[in-house]
Amino acid sequence: MTCVSVPHGYPPATRLDIIDLLHGHRVADPYRWLEDGAHEDTRAWSLAQDELYADHLATWHTRDHFERRIGELLSSGSIGVPIWRGERCFQMRRLPDQEHAVLLVRDPGEPERVLIDPMALDPTGLTTLDTWQPSKEGDLLAYQVSEGGTEESTLRVIDVDGGQVVDGPIDRARYSPVAFLPGGRAYYYVRRLAPDLVPEDERQYHRRVYLHRLGSDPAEDVEIFGAGQDLRSYYGVGVSRDGGWLTVSVSTGTEPRNDLWIADISVAGSASAQEGFDPALTDPRWVPVTVGLDAQTGVHLGRDGRLYVSTDLDNPRGRFAVTDPRDPAPHTWQTLLAGSEQEQRVLADVAIADGEQLTEPLLLASWTRHAVSELTVHRVTGEPLEGPAGRVDLPGLGSLGGLVERPDGGPLIWFGYSDHVTPQHIHCYDARTGEVSLFAAPPGALPTGLPTGPTTGPSTGPIPGGSPTPIGGQIRTEQVTCHSADGTPVRLFVIRRHPPRDVALHPAPTILYGYGGFGVSLTPAYSAAILAWVEAGGVYAIASLRGGAEEGEAWHRAGMLGAKHHVFEDFEAAAEHLIAAGLTTPELLAISGGSNGGLLVGAALTRRPDLYRAVVCSAPLLDMVRYEQFGLGSTWNVEYGSADVPEQLAWLLGYSPYHHVRPGTRYPAVLFTVFDGDTRVDPMHARKLCAALQHATSGHPGTAPVLLRAEKDVGHGARALSRSVALSAETMAFLAHHTGLTPGTA
Repeated sequence: MTCVSVPHGYPPATRLDIIDLLHGHRVADPYRWLEDGAHEDTRAWSLAQDELYADHLATWHTRDHFERRIGELLSSGSIGVPIWRGERCFQMRRLPDQEHAVLLVRDPGEPERVLIDPMALDPTGLTTLDTWQPSKEGDLLAYQVSEGGTEESTLRVIDVDGGQVVDGPIDRARYSPVAFLPGGRAYYYVRRLAPDLVPEDERQYHRRVYLHRLGSDPAEDVEIFGAGQDLRSYYGVGVSRDGGWLTVSVSTGTEPRNDLWIADISVAGSASAQEGFDPALTDPRWVPVTVGLDAQTGVHLGRDGRLYVSTDLDNPRGRFAVTDPRDPAPHTWQTLLAGSEQEQRVLADVAIADGEQLTEPLLLASWTRHAVSELTVHRVTGEPLEGPAGRVDLPGLGSLGGLVERPDGGPLIWFGYSDHVTPQHIHCYDARTGEVSLFAAPPGALPTGLPTGPTTGPSTGPIPGGSPTPIGGQIRTEQVTCHSADGTPVRLFVIRRHPPRDVALHPAPTILYGYGGFGVSLTPAYSAAILAWVEAGGVYAIASLRGGAEEGEAWHRAGMLGAKHHVFEDFEAAAEHLIAAGLTTPELLAISGGSNGGLLVGAALTRRPDLYRAVVCSAPLLDMVRYEQFGLGSTWNVEYGSADVPEQLAWLLGYSPYHHVRPGTRYPAVLFTVFDGDTRVDPMHARKLCAALQHATSGHPGTAPVLLRAEKDVGHGARALSRSVALSAETMAFLAHHTGLTPGTA
């Protein structure tokens, strides 16, 4: 082993002579000791990295500017889409001075009430509200919270009227759905097996679906599904509004397919009126809907007694179908709406407006075309309404946040709208008139700024009934197209100041962002950090890479497993397009990504270090040979592949950033950001690549710094607002420092 000290005051890092022989490949792993975050050597190295980061942070003079401006741009607060139970409305909202959004409830004629406030539960701000679900009657609410970013949810149920806890806590409920039976005295949910029942390295897995009676000991819960399934399985569970049908879905890890069953439980008696559960509830007679098929499918029972199906079976751009719940096999499905390859349109969501006030039921359908939302209106047969009534115009290149109908029916449907300069506003579509009205705006005052510049792309008409008030200076969003190495069109959103016609275009400090994995679509959304960067004179670009679902499930699969290289090629094509278009240069171009996007930028900086000036790599996957052994890694081998399989190991070694560091290479400035409560992606990935890059630049004057920012008591997901502002301000200041962006000089 050797102990190496490198420039920029880097902490010494021992290099071990570890070489694994894997399926004929010699795989070096000199920094394996950094995998153990609790070891005294790792702790000492990490503390020295903290000190180094603090020294550099003190030199980034734009940090205070970004912290102030990002805070101002978040002063609008936030508002969520309403969830209805009868006339009772549940809704998330964050006021400008709140660290976390709170869950509110509002009854007709009554003032709103706070049901769940994370800061009231924990004034330190370290507790987050992970998810919540009202009972069918709206008198009970199941909610899940976790601490320190761990996402290890604990489940409780409260009485909505009184606010007191009536059930729980139930631990090991991470990622658990809750499906109440009518009456609310029992519910189905998902829980991991007790730690003493499974091997220590499998305690994050082994989920089961249980039936639980309100107020009872969870140890008495009845297991109804999960035995014999893959230990990595995730489950969904649902009960129809009338209580007559139970559904269970199962997927292995994050694979883009699921099996789905349905059971008739209408023959069961009331769970609250018996000593024990009816056998129909504890031992359902499952009927397969989709089992063993390569597709993702979800179902819900309509108010008309028919089973509605959302699926990508036989159409990777999605379709919406209807069938009989007593005979739900795919050959019985009648397609009502379908995505179109010819129209390049993906079906995103469907809601049904019905009731006595309408002459006929209507379907409101949201679509995306190259990640931009569209909204259309159809008869229940799927036929579009004629003329303007068949389309709801949106104000620009934006996104719709869910379509919500009342469970008991009616003519109204709610949805959110947001774009790159507009915080989410909530709108209501009235099927009686075809009009859309503003239901709820962000609760805070919007920051002042110059009038917003135009957007280019489809759907540029206003929302009837009042469109959202945009934020920012002369900001323009364009969607442009470049071509990847194999000729595939790749689209980018480019957000920048819109200069007067007589001002010449000059290259500007630019951030390119991407994700490219797990079927996640990067649709337009409000971002205070993006606006702060663009207002300061920079350009921000977001690439719709393969691996996402911007063009449907086929687009996702074109960037997973052995085709993962397409994602990196798409990203490089986007960078080269920005340079060729004159928007930036390699000395002014930075890249940013987190989680799977951290893998993306890690691969980008090791594949093409000449193309970028600076990199922010957040909560990343970087050692793709050993990723399955940490966090939730083994649930992702359906996306990336497994090092245990020779062919798949070759894929992983082909791009694994940690294994492609070349000594003597001039790398861009790199900032890794990691979180010690992250139970999804272990911080060991960033530690190992940080050490490798610091070693690779040893002895080379003029090299850019490689830094590690580690944060305590937060994790991969939600966090307090002040923590988010601080992280964004510091990463923006790092990128501004290395690309030369100076606010106020544009």
